[in-house]
Amino acid sequence: MWVDVAFNLPLREPLTYRVEGEVPVGVRVRAPVRGRVLTGYVVGVRGNPPSGVAPEDLKPVEKVLDEEPLFDGRVLSLAQWMSSYYLCGLGEALSAMIPGGRVQREAPVPYDEPAAYRRHRLSPAQREAVEAVVSCTHPMFYLWGVTGSGKTEVYLTVAEHMLERGKGVLYLVPEIALTRQVVETIRARFGQDVAVLHSRLTASQRLAEWRRIVRGEVRFVIGARSAVFAPIGDLGLIVLDEEHESSYKSGATPRYHARQVAMHRARTEGALLLMGSATPSLEAYHLMHTGRLPFFHLPERVAGGEPPRIEIVSLKDHPGPLSKPLLREIERTKKEGKQTILFLNRRGFAHYVGCRACGFEMTCRHCSLPLTYHRAEEVMVCHYCGYRTRPIDVCPSCGSVDVRYSGPGTEQVEKQLRETFPFYRIARLDTDTARKKGVLERVLEEMESGQVDVLLGTQMIAKGFNFPRLGLVGVVLADTGLHMPDFRAAERVFSLLVQVAGRAGRFMPGGRVVIQTYLPDHPGIVCAREHDLRRFYEEELAVRKETLFPPFSRLVRLVFRGRDERKVERDAGGFASLLSADLPEGVELLGPAPCPMERIAGNYRYHLFLRSSSLAPMHDLLARTLPLFRPSSGVHLEVDVDPVQVV
Repeated sequence: MWVDVAFNLPLREPLTYRVEGEVPVGVRVRAPVRGRVLTGYVVGVRGNPPSGVAPEDLKPVEKVLDEEPLFDGRVLSLAQWMSSYYLCGLGEALSAMIPGGRVQREAPVPYDEPAAYRRHRLSPAQREAVEAVVSCTHPMFYLWGVTGSGKTEVYLTVAEHMLERGKGVLYLVPEIALTRQVVETIRARFGQDVAVLHSRLTASQRLAEWRRIVRGEVRFVIGARSAVFAPIGDLGLIVLDEEHESSYKSGATPRYHARQVAMHRARTEGALLLMGSATPSLEAYHLMHTGRLPFFHLPERVAGGEPPRIEIVSLKDHPGPLSKPLLREIERTKKEGKQTILFLNRRGFAHYVGCRACGFEMTCRHCSLPLTYHRAEEVMVCHYCGYRTRPIDVCPSCGSVDVRYSGPGTEQVEKQLRETFPFYRIARLDTDTARKKGVLERVLEEMESGQVDVLLGTQMIAKGFNFPRLGLVGVVLADTGLHMPDFRAAERVFSLLVQVAGRAGRFMPGGRVVIQTYLPDHPGIVCAREHDLRRFYEEELAVRKETLFPPFSRLVRLVFRGRDERKVERDAGGFASLLSADLPEGVELLGPAPCPMERIAGNYRYHLFLRSSSLAPMHDLLARTLPLFRPSSGVHLEVDVDPVQVV
């Protein structure tokens, strides 16, 4: 017997092997590839070897890893589509979809008995939204609701309808941190037969959950990005919560977007894709307002809270990191018996360490980026490659002792908070603290129970959480990200401000937001203060239309990286020449040029873009051109279809 095996390698076709006995499609095997033994996926079974190949020339499979298949024809078909759409190998697609883990003794996901679920009575607007969704004949529907408008209850009611009809439900959230609250709610309502898939589980726990789904033991699956591949039988509903979030886009090959995969599954499996957000992506907003995406708008909060009062504080007049107006509001909030969240999307203590005398700046030796000072560990860290070195007291360039540490991070803000409010209960949640086991869950529980007065954190606390006692949200620096050379920079900052402001006053009147900024007149900040989403979207769409960026075009980004800059530049130029020689009408080639972040982890980076009104001609061009290109030794090519970041 012969089997075709796909590996997690950039190979166009699977490789064929000899195997003893019956081996079905869908199991994993260990087999030799180019002097190594790798795990691969059986994607085909043959009665005879490939034409023109002698049986003795085919290597044998060393070991079959699974007693029963991990995937069926539906999953394989989805992987084949991903391979074609994202221009990657079939094995690379399957590897992104199917969890690894040990073959035996798969560890189950710990299950805590949830508190009793209290069903909320739907408001008239929520009932109308549910009716609109369940009667929708289009494969997609959008629920656009302000923060606190009860979108989750609409999702769960629609899910209930689907489960009653015997259909499966897939519920996606963008952040692992959000999974806990949503899982508790869903399990309390629908019982224990809910599978959880996210990267905080061990590999064996993920595999155990995957097998439960394959066997049909559960019909409700919840998880972050990769859960979009869950092999649910008779899928009826996919919920994509916080549709606008960039974390739905994978940063490694295959660079898939969960929204795009969900759209494909909805079309091919006859399911409904229900997306929702308080701040839709510009692409979704454009589709809604050109009649191509049915939607329902929830303009009011269901818990009775009012939109918060938002104050802009110019850091030009009130130097930070915590201005006097913000400190006054924190003190006032505590006296009222309420809680504060402070948001700053920068961890560490300081983001600039340099010499006032000669202008020297401490940068990573492997990246073209500044190092961040972490005071607790007394170390300088690169947040891109992990390089670490000691901080300086004397400038290594000129010998001056006039060394400046500036650009506050969460550590520095925490220090000022504890010095200013020594008797307040203060907690910090960022990547540094949340990586310690149990810290994330403990801090969130303490925040929910009122044991924390001020919670300081990065993006992980900016959306999705409901804290009943929360009265004040402070944005320590709203400008983070606005200076990035990325056409989506303004959209990201606007969305983040609206989302983080939406945490305040959800269950009580009088919620307040203080936004500190050096750019008080920036359109994204002004529109966020005025809760004027339509104005921001229309103005931003006008800019995108004029510059021919999405949603008025489609993009494919090609990044060349390697340690030898001359080779990288030469390969980028060579590939651009190949494309130029065969460029179809209506397809534009931009570049090549150095990436804005020119060097990361010792690798120089150049990129180029293809731009067109549709993806098909760019796909065809790359399908013809990629097999003709052989990168230089040490140079790697990354293909990113529909990129969400261009740095």
